[in-house]
Amino acid sequence: MAVNSRIKPVERATKRSWDEWLAFMDGIGAQELDHKQIALKVYYELEGTGVEPLGWWTQAVTVAYEQFIGRRIPGQRPDGTFQMSVSKSTRLGMRELMDAWTAFAARDEFVTALITGEPKVSGTERRITWRVKAADGSSVTVTSEPKANGTASIVATQIGLPGPEQNDEARENWAAAVARFLDSLASV
Repeated sequence: MAVNSRIKPVERATKRSWDEWLAFMDGIGAQELDHKQIALKVYYELEGTGVEPLGWWTQAVTVAYEQFIGRRIPGQRPDGTFQMSVSKSTRLGMRELMDAWTAFAARDEFVTALITGEPKVSGTERRITWRVKAADGSSVTVTSEPKANGTASIVATQIGLPGPEQNDEARENWAAAVARFLDSLASV
């Protein structure tokens, strides 16, 4: 079995060994439960332990377990489709980053060929998100997320890809698109 890169972070964050998590999973009959059922039991197990953010670590434990038992592979979602993300820090603030991304996306050949319909942009003080459907039926989001120093990170995510090959291809394409975007900022 390949080494699961999620296990060590789960152990550190939850202060439980992987063997302890496996015993917990055996105790709740996790092999017979679906993702949501496992996650709910993990949530209640972690609630009140000081693990934060609770929802995020609930998912991390659940996904690590599902990968450990071979129910899913890295990048695979509970519905069997795949999801990838690429993120990079920028020197821009959150709003400035989203404005620059929106302008870039409207002229980038990869992005314009991939999407169908008009992107929608919405946000809060915590993040601003550009959303659109891809021609293949998957969903694309590009998010501007604030950093402590007043700058923001760009996070490009494609959800609903049919297989690991398409997921790997999307990751390469989005890494290149984000790199082009960052290069375009350098010339401004």
